[in-house]
Amino acid sequence: MLHAVTAINIPPHSVGSMKLAYSNGEDPELCGECGLPPASRVVKMARLAPYLEEHKNITGAGDSRPTAIKIVEDQGLVGKWAGNVVLVTGCSPGGLGPETARAMHVTGADVYITVRDVAKGEEVAKDILSDGKPGKVEVIKLDLGSLESVRQAAKEFLGKSDKLNVLINNAGVMACPKGKTVDGFETQFGTNHLGHFLLFQLLKPALLAASTSEFNSRVVSVSSTGHRNGRIQFEDFNFDSKVEYHPWAAYGQAKLANILFANELDRRYGSKGIHALSLHPGGIATPLQRHSPDLQEMVKKPEVQAFLKSTSQGAATSVWAAVAKEFEGQGGKYLEDVSVAEQAAPDVKPSDPGYIPAAYDPPTEKRLWVESLKLVGVEDDA
Repeated sequence: MLHAVTAINIPPHSVGSMKLAYSNGEDPELCGECGLPPASRVVKMARLAPYLEEHKNITGAGDSRPTAIKIVEDQGLVGKWAGNVVLVTGCSPGGLGPETARAMHVTGADVYITVRDVAKGEEVAKDILSDGKPGKVEVIKLDLGSLESVRQAAKEFLGKSDKLNVLINNAGVMACPKGKTVDGFETQFGTNHLGHFLLFQLLKPALLAASTSEFNSRVVSVSSTGHRNGRIQFEDFNFDSKVEYHPWAAYGQAKLANILFANELDRRYGSKGIHALSLHPGGIATPLQRHSPDLQEMVKKPEVQAFLKSTSQGAATSVWAAVAKEFEGQGGKYLEDVSVAEQAAPDVKPSDPGYIPAAYDPPTEKRLWVESLKLVGVEDDA
């Protein structure tokens, strides 16, 4: 039997987010092996994309594309999450983190934000709290380039809360000159992937404790279309000897790792009540581009600004992943533009949407998970 997923070329992870229509209007007999219909009976398969119309007439930051707070409003969650707990990494001023945290605070949840500079974090927290919503906003110092800092941040959080409903791994660095974290890992792989990987492992008890049948805990992994430029260099994660270092190749490896991490997390912990999603937030001018002068200049061009998002629009997909009822009880999907992403065309351009096939690769996902456990020095029970 030729299955619908095979015929239409979508990742198996995404089946739960698709709407199927059949040729005679009646549900066909499903395959006993995979639970899917025969491809011959499927006449359309529409991906989950509730804001498709808003993304058709793009004119730049502030256009009709939804903001993060708009997502919360449309989900009917303003003030509805009192007692829930959210942690957002990477909340220094000017980036996506503050806008992500702001929208999560509108739900009424208690929000913890992490920063390397606590004074700057306190400024962000004060600004968010000016919305008058009841949930608290607290700052935790975290440098993802130091595993000891990750351990201290996790310890501090667990001293404040024994449950965590949503972990949003937002922090990151991009296209850095070649360097190492304090633990000896290539800067982007160590910061963007390994730091967040250890953070999840340490906060896992709180995520499990918070999960309920009404709302399974979630982990949101902020990736990028930059994943299309990378592969996981198992033979040389650090670009030390076998692979020549290039900032964008290293960024691609780290961003691909963010997707594979979420997929494997969902596979291992979905049945235990923790689901994970990954995403590309879109093109946004933020301090993330500080290591790439060429990119900083490019985003100033009118033709580029015409498709950029504001930071509040850029945070929308993260917040959708965190709160959307459509993802209750399921994960393992890569999102973009507040929709489930589709596979990129073979001749994809840098500004085009879509993921590469390597983003859904169970053997590589498992291998990366196992290697990451060794690198950060923890054991996993799933």
